[in-house]
Amino acid sequence: MVFTIYFVRHGQTIFNHYNRMQGWCDSPLTEKGISDAHKAGKRLASKHFTSVYHSDTSRAKNTCHIIMDENNNSKELPEPTVLPQFREQGYGYFEGNDANQAWFVVGASHNCRSFPEIITKYSIEDSRNFMKEVDPFHNAENNDEFWKRVNSGFDYIRNQQKDGDEVLVVSHGTTIRSIVHRFAPDIDIVSLSPQNGSVTKMIVSDKSISVEYFNHYTDEQSY
Repeated sequence: MVFTIYFVRHGQTIFNHYNRMQGWCDSPLTEKGISDAHKAGKRLASKHFTSVYHSDTSRAKNTCHIIMDENNNSKELPEPTVLPQFREQGYGYFEGNDANQAWFVVGASHNCRSFPEIITKYSIEDSRNFMKEVDPFHNAENNDEFWKRVNSGFDYIRNQQKDGDEVLVVSHGTTIRSIVHRFAPDIDIVSLSPQNGSVTKMIVSDKSISVEYFNHYTDEQSY
């Protein structure tokens, strides 16, 4: 069995606009975020989605419904399924904090001053473990916790799909970035962060996941 997943990052939110850590916490879409969702929907309008999923955040849900409304087959699309497994990484104590300050604190004991520096010098996997270590409540997800959750999401989707299906999943920036890094480690995830409303295409089989493209968000790119 082989099917296609189109991962879309939700549209811009208020927390995105103010560069705040936004994992399991939530905030509304901005006007730009609503526009991001409409643009993604138009770019995917010809896809015949047999299944539609979004995480359990309002930003993912609202983005998903806008994308569905833009689809050429909108009246025939199934009701979306909520998949908490594809929510954003959990930042624990750092939720809502200024992102630059949070990553400075996380990276300080490892001689890093920013998130890009941490994942360049170490890895995106290490960044989760570092955050868990410095979280005074230890509520941030470490790498094992993150992947146990995300892997269960892929297991769920695999059990629902048939050969040749096209699937929409509205998810989150670091989650998509992490999946791409795991299954396509040669793709640059340091300088290329998934844009709000961007599309990442993956081919999924019973035993493998491959990345067809990452972070497409302009009309000139293929979808």
